[in-house]
Amino acid sequence: MKPTAGAPSILWLESTDSTNYALRARRSGLDNLSIVAAKGQTAGRGQGTHTWYATPGRNLTFSILYRFGEDCPLAAADAILITQVTTLALRDYLLAHGVEARIKWPNDIWVGDRKICGILIENTLEGAAVRESIVGIGLNLNETGWPAELPNPVSLTELTGRRYRLQPELKRLHEAICRRFGQLASSDGRKSLQEEFGKYMFRLHEEPK
Repeated sequence: MKPTAGAPSILWLESTDSTNYALRARRSGLDNLSIVAAKGQTAGRGQGTHTWYATPGRNLTFSILYRFGEDCPLAAADAILITQVTTLALRDYLLAHGVEARIKWPNDIWVGDRKICGILIENTLEGAAVRESIVGIGLNLNETGWPAELPNPVSLTELTGRRYRLQPELKRLHEAICRRFGQLASSDGRKSLQEEFGKYMFRLHEEPK
């Protein structure tokens, strides 16, 4: 699948080791906000040495490319905005499905006391600026069977009782991410991201509301 010039694309793979790896290998031919998604991952990654559990074909596992430059510069000191854009877009998407979610520091999405989404952010710096970021996202969409060692997972299906098709749902989520990314273009937009992130975020010592 060849991306349309100047427009973000969504490339679906049947299987890959990690969508972050797959996107990195293709990034020179991709436009800003393009996505590489996979129906299955053989080495899905979480934070640190953790892996990401997802039954093939049931969940959203994908990576999105953020590029920064003259039109939208981002200082390395402001890299938290990448987390803010991504987590708030995920919250927007879930809220559109009637699910009220919270952000657990630094970049997980929880519903009540259960985890529905994990995010892995890998930035490339150029001096004191972020040049690009590859953001890997695992969203529990239709999962219902969990390994016993996972303490608190939940899926959108378990919350709503509905089943979801992967490609239309990724398109909806992509649109939410693009809207939030657009807020980086202005100081007011960045201020709003920071305020909302603070409003909907809790830390380990706090109980999700």
